Amino acid sequence: MSAALATRGLDKRFGSLVVARGIEFSLPLGARYALIGPNGAGKTTLINLMTGMLRPDAGEILLGDEPIAALPPERRVARGLVRTFQINTLFPHLTPLEAVTLAVCEREGVARTWWRRVSAYSGVVDEAHAILSSLMLGADCYRPTRELPYGRQRLLEIALALATRPKVLLLDEPAAGVPRDESAELFAAIANLSRDITVLFIEHDMNFVFRFASRIIVMVGGRILLEGTPEEVSADPRVREVYLGKSHRTGVHHG
Repeated sequence: MSAALATRGLDKRFGSLVVARGIEFSLPLGARYALIGPNGAGKTTLINLMTGMLRPDAGEILLGDEPIAALPPERRVARGLVRTFQINTLFPHLTPLEAVTLAVCEREGVARTWWRRVSAYSGVVDEAHAILSSLMLGADCYRPTRELPYGRQRLLEIALALATRPKVLLLDEPAAGVPRDESAELFAAIANLSRDITVLFIEHDMNFVFRFASRIIVMVGGRILLEGTPEEVSADPRVREVYLGKSHRTGVHHG
């Protein structure tokens, strides 16, 4: 069986600065993987390469069995490779239901006309409501987005990604700036996503990484240092060295 997403010999440099070298990994269908590493390790660069924001200098990116390295970002999204960003990119004056409905309409190619005959698109609205409910946002679907707590705004970003019906979901620091009690809710929602969706997330909080990831990829200096289970990564002396020798009960500490 093919992987949901894989890279082979992926290289990227900016002049003399090497930001990705020989990146190879494979995400099984339905996996929950974390991508960790110190600042400057190349994590976001790797996400940008996979989503088409950057073009690799060498190597392959495979979505299922399909090479996608030559495709522009929008065609990768159409094929099921979707990301969220570190920076909140929502529409503050729309309600979550309006925003997700619009995203579903965009996927269906009716975004410019759906409002003319809303009754004709009741199925679209129902789908948007179901997506919001699956992320525990049903009670907030009619509130203006600007009034939502930040953690729930990050959940809404995931809802907008789900509206594209992704096969692979890349989450770039989904809990960045989110209070800890809201982060727990956020990761619980991520953990409950359909197993039809493969998830790779970047996260600095090792408590969440070790709790929610089945496997962890560690990047250092544009390379993959190792990949393993949380227990294997926590026990690896190279990881402890990278993280300044700091460790705790559940694994390495990001300083």
